Amino acid sequence: MKRVGGFRRKTRSKLRKNVRDGGKISIRRFLQTFNDGDIVSLKAEPAIQTGMYFPRFHGLVGKVIGKQGKCYMVSLKDGHKTKHVIIHPVHLRRINNASN
Repeated sequence: MKRVGGFRRKTRSKLRKNVRDGGKISIRRFLQTFNDGDIVSLKAEPAIQTGMYFPRFHGLVGKVIGKQGKCYMVSLKDGHKTKHVIIHPVHLRRINNASN
């Protein structure tokens, strides 16, 4: 059976920016760097489709396990499975891990 619609189907509210967050994207977020082992949260930047993950993973927390080109490979749990997703840094937010 052929899939109807594309990558962003049924994501109107999930991939929407707050009205106060509109405008130009910060170059700092676009060029941010991560190290292996950093804990990151997946928060999509709707204005940039390059390197965006599948919307099922929106809001999940993962661990950076490597770099691939300009993007980062993030390991995260999807149910009971561990999956590796390649994501551009503009869609990632660092989580400060004070307990370690």
